[in-house]
Order: sequence, then C-alpha cells, then structure tokens
Amino acid sequence: MTDASALGWWGVPLAILGGAIRVGTPLLWVSLGETVTEKAGRINLGLEGTLLMGAMTAFAVSLATGSPWLGCLAAAGVGVLLGMLHGALCSLARVNDTAMGIALMLAGSGLAFWLGKPLIQPSAPGLPAIALGGWSDVAAVKASLAINPLFVLGLVLAFATHWALGRTRFGLRLRVVGDSENAARAFGLSPTAYRIAATAFGGACAGVGGASLSLVYPGAWSEALSSGQGVMAVALVIFARWDPRRCILAGLLFGGASAISPALQALGYSQGYYLLAALPYVLTLAVLIGLGKPGPSHGAPGELSLNR
Repeated sequence: MTDASALGWWGVPLAILGGAIRVGTPLLWVSLGETVTEKAGRINLGLEGTLLMGAMTAFAVSLATGSPWLGCLAAAGVGVLLGMLHGALCSLARVNDTAMGIALMLAGSGLAFWLGKPLIQPSAPGLPAIALGGWSDVAAVKASLAINPLFVLGLVLAFATHWALGRTRFGLRLRVVGDSENAARAFGLSPTAYRIAATAFGGACAGVGGASLSLVYPGAWSEALSSGQGVMAVALVIFARWDPRRCILAGLLFGGASAISPALQALGYSQGYYLLAALPYVLTLAVLIGLGKPGPSHGAPGELSLNR
C-alpha cells in the first residue's frame, strides 16, 4: 500500500491542493503577465512560444551554472526580448496582434525545440521547495506541501501588480492607453512605448512560468513540456476579468483540475484517467464559451480587439 492510499479519501483534497500549486504556478505567472499586456490594449497569443523558450533557457542556464535562480533570471530575460519583439512588430502599420502572436508562438516553440534537443537527457539543478509538511511523517503529505518558491513570488507579484495598476502614475497611464488610445495621445502619452513595456513585462512573466516547468514541475526539459498552458493563460485572463489578484484563483482552479486525475490514480483509481486528464482543456473551452459573448466584456480594456 502506498503512502497516498494509506491516507484514505481525505488525502485526495490534499493531493489536489498540492497539485494545484505545482501545475497552477506557470499558469499564474503567464496569466499575470498577459493581464498587464492586455491592460495596455494588446493581446499576445505568442506566450506558448515564450513559455517554452523560458523553460529551455532556464534549464540550460541551470545546467551550465548550477544555479536554478540564474536560470530563472535568464528565462525572464529571454521573455523580455520576445515580448519587446512582439510589441515592436505589432506597433507597425497594418500588423495584426493575433496573427503576429501566432507567428511568434510557432517561431518560439520551434526555436526552443531545436536549441533544446541536447537538453532532453541531462538533469539540471532544480529550485528548492519550501517545505511546509515537516510536521508529518507521511511522505505523501510532505510531497503535497512542498511549495514551489515561484508560487510564493507569484502571489507577491500579483498583489504588487494590482497596487501598481491602481495607485502608481505609470499604472494609471498604462490603463489609459489600454482604454482609449485617443485619450492617451491627448494627454501626451505614447501608446507604443507603454504597450512595448507591457508586452515586455508579460514576456518576462511567461519566461519565469516556463522556468517553473523545467526547474520545479515536472522538473525536466522535453518538447511536450507546456501542454498548451501558454494558450490557456489567455482564457485565464478573461476568467480573471483582468484583475491580477484573480489570476491567483484562476491558476489554482485550472491547476487543481489538472491534479484530479493524478490524485485519484495515486489512490489506485485509474478508471476514466484520460477523461479526467482532459478536464483542464474542457474547462478552458467552457470559460471561452461562457464568457465569449458578443459586445464589450466586463472589465476588458477598451482598446482590446475583442471589444470591437
């Protein structure tokens, strides 16, 4: 009998909570960055490519230097470059945000796969977990309560971003740019500069989200690492109503949906495994259908294409 099965059914919510944090951390970071990007009136659908480039870069730097935190910084730097590239290209005349995002998603994914081929077999140092289960002797409890440090940093960043958007001069100006480009120009603001800065921030967050994949969970590099989480994050932003604080709940909800199937399998219940494994994608589809109504969406910046 495994530790998980020895816990009984009360171990299921514990396992789901631990899984929600592990799986939800990349979703939190990517959706948080995309929230700021969309607050400036721009959509970046290329986050899947940025996520994979961040994961590959973090793993490569951690392997080369022995420092996973340097890997996270490198992943954030790559994300900044890709975000600035997206922002600069989308500022050109007759360039569509959606089409450019898809192009960068394909380019980033292909580049990550090509550069990351030598990294599939090696093992790089991972980020140390915050152990909150030391009070228990059960290995399953300790594993469930081993908290990803990037999740804690994501919590802090979510509240800091909410405060910055509502209380700082830069945040208020960025929201003006996202709500009305004409009003921003009337105030003497440069929409292009603010949007490039917002997409750079969004790219940095996506890069760190990728670092969480390769350095924490599952803690290795492979071409199927992201499982569409970069695309899923766009739906999370709509679900969170463009509120950075709600990105925390959205990430945990979708992460928990992904953790249900492994939690039940650990207890010996394998029936319907593949159906439950598809739950996050079904949930994403349901969110898009339920919230994708015609006309302006509540809480959405006015300059977003979905409001037009």
